[in-house]
Amino acid sequence: MPPKESKEILPVGERKGLCLSLVRRPVKNVGTIIQDPRSTNLISGVEIETGLVHPDDRGYFAELFRVGASPMTKGLGGLNSLQISAAVSYPGTIKALHYHFEQTDYWAPVCGMLQVVLCDLREGSKTHGLVNTLYVGALRPWRLKIPHGVGHGYKVIGQELAVLMYLTDRFYNPRDEGRLEYNHPNLNYDWEIQHK
Repeated sequence: MPPKESKEILPVGERKGLCLSLVRRPVKNVGTIIQDPRSTNLISGVEIETGLVHPDDRGYFAELFRVGASPMTKGLGGLNSLQISAAVSYPGTIKALHYHFEQTDYWAPVCGMLQVVLCDLREGSKTHGLVNTLYVGALRPWRLKIPHGVGHGYKVIGQELAVLMYLTDRFYNPRDEGRLEYNHPNLNYDWEIQHK
C-alpha cells in the first residue's frame, strides 16, 4: 500500500468549531481559473450568479442583488444585520488576503476588472487547500457568494479603477476577520501578469 500524501499545513485560527489552515502550495501559480459559473472546480460553498447590464444611450443599468429572491441570497440574514459597502481601488492595487470565521460576503463588481483569488482554508471541507482565480467586473458581471472560512482578495487589472459593491450577512467586526500576507509563501500565489 503506497504511503499517503502528506500536506504541509499551517494552522490559521479556530473559532466556534471552525478550524482554518493554509495548505502549502509548492508551485507558484494562480490555482484553478474559473471560466464558467457552473464549474465543478469551484471551491465548495462559493456561488456565482451572472449579472445583466442594460446599456442605452444614457449609460447602463445593472441590478446587483435581489436579497431573498435569488438562490444565492436566499439565506441571507435579516435586515437587522445586513451591511452594504463599497470599495474603490486604483489600477494595480492588491487587497488580499483576508477571511472570516462567521461572516459571508456577497460581491458585485460594478466598475473595472478584478482578478479575484479564493482559497479554501476550512479543515474538513472537501476542497480544503483549493485555490480559485476568477476574472470579474465590467466585462464579466458575475456576483459571488464567499462563505466564511474561504480566504479572499483581489487585484485591480487593467487601467481603470475598480468599484466593488458588497453585502455582508453581519455588521463588520474586526475580531471576526483574519489576514494573510498577499505574498504568503505557503499560498504561493502568482499576482504577476500571465502573458499567455
